[in-house]
Amino acid sequence: KEKKDRVDDALNATRAAVEEGIVAGGGVALLRASANIKSAGANADQAAGINIVRRALQAPARQIASNAGAEASIVAGKILENKGATFGYNAQTGEYGDMITMGIVDPVKVVRTALQDAASVAGLLVTTEAMIAEAPKKDSAGGGMPGGMGGGGMGGMGGMDF
Repeated sequence: KEKKDRVDDALNATRAAVEEGIVAGGGVALLRASANIKSAGANADQAAGINIVRRALQAPARQIASNAGAEASIVAGKILENKGATFGYNAQTGEYGDMITMGIVDPVKVVRTALQDAASVAGLLVTTEAMIAEAPKKDSAGGGMPGGMGGGGMGGMGGMDF
């Protein structure tokens, strides 16, 4: 079952790559896109929104580096320092280099669709007046003696009934 799912995923990724091409993987394409966003907004709200989008675009590369045990801000900085469009960080080997040459690629269609879907959801969240993030959970009493210590505390320790 898992093997079949992997084959299906590979087939779908290949089809997507054939349709719209590939970009450097590992979050590099999005990280580079974040560097090209103009930071001037017409007002403070727009500037805040621009900064949120910029940070969101940097998140995949930073998370991949962090998951590999590297310092995310150093990895992101080193990638952005290098002007090569496909220069990035190979999390598996811990090396920097050309992502395309190393075979670390993402189909453009997948990256574009993920970005569009994220923007759509973010737009809904911004315009929604109320939302429930997670249903509250009722704390159940833990095991052991019910009602605390009972009997006003242990002998000789008066004033301990909380």
